[in-house]
Amino acid sequence: MLPQRIRLVLGLIATILFGVFIFGLSHSISTGFAGFWGGLPFAIIAVIVVGMACYDLWDDTVRKRD
Repeated sequence: MLPQRIRLVLGLIATILFGVFIFGLSHSISTGFAGFWGGLPFAIIAVIVVGMACYDLWDDTVRKRD
């Protein structure tokens, strides 16, 4: 098992890379053929999924369990 500090740093790096990829994909869809309104559902889903990834990072690395 990795120490907590290393898990936090690696988790932050992975979550940031994941978020950049997902928001870049969302931007590409919204500015491309689909247009803003066509890409809006994906953008909403992307925000929710990245939020869940951030919560999972917090849950696994920061939250203190009994």
